Amino acid sequence: MARKEQLRKQRTGTVINVTSKKQETEVIQALEKVVVRLRSKFGKKISLVHEKQWYLKDIVRELRSTYPDLEFHYHFDTSSIRPDGGILLIRSKPDDPMSYPILIAEVKNQGTNVLRVKEGLPKQAKGNAIERLGKNVIGLRTALLRESIFPFVCFGYGCDFEHDSSILDRVTSMAMFGRLNKTYLHNEEGGKFNRGSFYFRPEMWSVEDMAEIMIDIAARSVLYYFSKYKEDRFTSVT
Repeated sequence: MARKEQLRKQRTGTVINVTSKKQETEVIQALEKVVVRLRSKFGKKISLVHEKQWYLKDIVRELRSTYPDLEFHYHFDTSSIRPDGGILLIRSKPDDPMSYPILIAEVKNQGTNVLRVKEGLPKQAKGNAIERLGKNVIGLRTALLRESIFPFVCFGYGCDFEHDSSILDRVTSMAMFGRLNKTYLHNEEGGKFNRGSFYFRPEMWSVEDMAEIMIDIAARSVLYYFSKYKEDRFTSVT
């Protein structure tokens, strides 16, 4: 993650820099609402940065700094984790090499069998989107092992997440057997369970629904960093 880049702006009053074809997706719209609320709540106490990806080389660099007696490895400088909603961070002092994510958001749509049946086509196997999600969750959990929070949220929707679908237990396993549709920000049992938050249902998530959950996670994450590192680590950062 390019931690020392200047704050990037796509529109007036936002930190969201979206250059892909998905620039008007619901999760980005929700993220923009989060930014507005955070600025209203914290003002100049924080400076926000939005990154669309987290490079493995940067994750490994931070892990090596935090755990100097352990070995960490990656293969390519270009490899990265790219959550659908990117990573929202608060900036720290210029000489601080660490990242401070306050919100990492994913959105997964899975389930085309309802439409396929209507079209007279055979059903497809379930689980593809969830399997891809698992890779990101593993990397992000590892990246944030040094903290006592995991500000990750995934919104899933589609017919594969009906109440009688076995796919729900794949998601529950990924959530370290926590409940779905519940926010888990703070780690539990001394950090052993950094679950994250998994909101899954058949119906599509609205911008407003996602924004309210994301605002709660982001605001409480800021307060966590203030408590652990003190506010002056983040205040008046230029």
